[in-house]
Amino acid sequence: MTRATGPGQHTSGEKLSCGIVLVRAHDNEQYTLMLRAFQHWDFPKGICEPGEDAMQAAIRELGEETGIRAASFDWGERYLETGPYSRGKTARYYLAATIEAAVVMAPSPETGKPEHHEWRWVSFDEAYDLAAPRVREVVRWARQIIGA
Repeated sequence: MTRATGPGQHTSGEKLSCGIVLVRAHDNEQYTLMLRAFQHWDFPKGICEPGEDAMQAAIRELGEETGIRAASFDWGERYLETGPYSRGKTARYYLAATIEAAVVMAPSPETGKPEHHEWRWVSFDEAYDLAAPRVREVVRWARQIIGA
């Protein structure tokens, strides 16, 4: 049985973290943006806020964490969920394209510091090598969809 959920919660009651696997073409290659927090590489993502749906949260988090505002959902609204991880969170990842290359890691309003320590545009092979097993599943999924 599933219980009713509030904003930021998955149908099973876990916290729902929403993110975007962002893809950028350059020199006939496909690159994806990964962010590092401590020793963990992942895609831009964060918890839904009250009144947001999952895609809205993913778009907001992309902008907050990277400064990138131009993302097109060329592959539709399909997503992949992983989890639970980190105190019961489930992560939902969407797939989007951008032409923007510049990344600006702005400070978090809560802490005054950026949430991440580093960013990189990487090939999907590099993304797979950087990622933990949970995130590697996302890399495989995105690569299969875009054919990289």
